[in-house]
Amino acid sequence: MRRSALTAGALALALLTSGCVAGTSGGTAGTADDQPFEGEVEFWTINLKKNYGAYIDGLIAQYQKDHPKVTVKWVDVPGQDMATKLLAAVASGDVPDAVNLASSDLGRFVPSLAPLDALFKPADLADFQPNLVEPLRVGGKLYAVPWYNGGTPVGIYRKSVVTKAGFDEKAPPKTYDEALALADKVYAETKVYGTNDVPGINAALVLRYYGVELLSADKKKAAFNTPQVAELLGKFKKSYDKHGIAPGAVSKDVRNFPQTLDNGQLALSAGTFAATLLNIQKNAPDVYKDLAVTEPVQTESGGYLLLAQQTFAIPRSSAHQRAAAEFIKFFANGANQLAFCKLVPIYPSTISSTKDPFFAGTGGDDPMDVARRVIVKGLPKLEYTPLGTQKDMELSESLAEELRAFLQGSKTAEEALQAAEKQWNDALA
Repeated sequence: MRRSALTAGALALALLTSGCVAGTSGGTAGTADDQPFEGEVEFWTINLKKNYGAYIDGLIAQYQKDHPKVTVKWVDVPGQDMATKLLAAVASGDVPDAVNLASSDLGRFVPSLAPLDALFKPADLADFQPNLVEPLRVGGKLYAVPWYNGGTPVGIYRKSVVTKAGFDEKAPPKTYDEALALADKVYAETKVYGTNDVPGINAALVLRYYGVELLSADKKKAAFNTPQVAELLGKFKKSYDKHGIAPGAVSKDVRNFPQTLDNGQLALSAGTFAATLLNIQKNAPDVYKDLAVTEPVQTESGGYLLLAQQTFAIPRSSAHQRAAAEFIKFFANGANQLAFCKLVPIYPSTISSTKDPFFAGTGGDDPMDVARRVIVKGLPKLEYTPLGTQKDMELSESLAEELRAFLQGSKTAEEALQAAEKQWNDALA
């Protein structure tokens, strides 16, 4: 099957898939002693049948062959319906036994999910990147296991443009301050807009690269309305006014910025998803040939922030929790994650997958080959620390909207932070 390009926004902001395994839906909660290899398995995904039907059908066929007492029923759910469908299932008690959730949605469903510690022993988790497993614990209990993610961010630079501003491929920007300084200089020297990285696809994420604490320790109040953050926003405004930050970076449609690397109106991204490379390769091959791919900007601790990851969880009222866990172990194992990564520009949560020549054996200078090496090297340094509320996406967007207003001059930094703080506190009350 042809490896299809997905947009960075789709990988980062939307649920692509959702899986569910059922013995028979509904009923009383199962225990670790129920039969793991008998019954009907109802398996949900989101918008995968059209492009990845052969992959999933193949896994289903293999699982049924190995477990002849299991019948798998695959249901593909439209993406916009997934959260509503799962909420309705939880309310009715007629739940799937395993479900794929974006980690950004995990907080809202944790009360209705089963702790997995009795179902996934340390040996079952040994192949997963520990830094991707631990953030899925809430109150010390594991509520989901990782599936795939968008990978370590990468730096992407148009060599013919950024070299005119002194860019050194061997010493790329290590912080957003350095990246914005380069972006400002690029526009001054070339009149090509610098970057869309700020506000980017997630303004809250950018602030965290600067070490900004967004929430109070009890997650009940906003913590970012400080003079230090107001000063930081001032840095962004100076860059925006100098066109280091592109004028279209304030667009609400973060999947379709007006100025992009694809259309030749942008010079760089100091931290973006590798899927961006595939879009450029498809839409702008001349630009693709001109790209330098490097390590991305880092946090203050030297890591890279992950916006979200795809996970598998098991509803608390599942009648066959052990059956669900056994299917998840198969579906998300290293070999199967590797096979999926060869079809889609995504990255695995399993360590064994990254040792395959598909990732480890890429020695060429093609931008995508370089990106794979950067990403695999960086996977152990990925930091995924969600806000952990039931309204993570809503909060992030309200902060981004206030930052857009500030950059466009309709509010001062203090007014924008105060407005965002009130919206967060009202939402969390």
